[in-house]
Amino acid sequence: MIQDEMNLSKALDEDRKTGQECICDGHGVKISTVQEYWQWAYSSLLSNTERGNFAEYLVAVALGVADKTRISWDKYDLISPGGVTVEVKASGYLQTWGQDKLTMPEFSIKPTKAWDYKTNQYDDISKRQAEVYVFCVHNYKCKDDGLNPLDLGQWEFYVLSTKILDENVPSQKRISLEKVKALGAVSTRFNELKDVIEHCLAR
Repeated sequence: MIQDEMNLSKALDEDRKTGQECICDGHGVKISTVQEYWQWAYSSLLSNTERGNFAEYLVAVALGVADKTRISWDKYDLISPGGVTVEVKASGYLQTWGQDKLTMPEFSIKPTKAWDYKTNQYDDISKRQAEVYVFCVHNYKCKDDGLNPLDLGQWEFYVLSTKILDENVPSQKRISLEKVKALGAVSTRFNELKDVIEHCLAR
């Protein structure tokens, strides 16, 4: 029993999968693959949940830190090579369901109590955990043949220091894209995103 409890207290670091791993029945017979599971579960990059995950991946690629696996509940999303902690938020004008009008992009910025996934402990104080926010907008407004979230030309990125959020909207839970712009967020494309993030705190 003591040994079992010791095992439970250890955080799991899962290996990065290739997609070719087999999903087998109880007798070792292949019934599917991890890649087929990914295709089934994550092909809809325009759903709100997966758009957020995809945007986080794009920022990780831009920073050159996408070589590991995503930690779902860490206190912030990413750490840049220069040590800047980053929170990634995503929104867009289109939804997967039928719409009467375009969705106006907005983002969650609520302060949180940080959770350490290795110790399973929460901090006592609520605050915004990362030093920098990256607001990712899929800036495409037509449900036509050109709609393609895999095309980085359809994305815009706005970088803003958490200090500015804390000074101007300290307890606000959500923020519109227009307010993000009004607070002076730096608008950038994918290719310049890493440099903008790394130098955000110096502005």
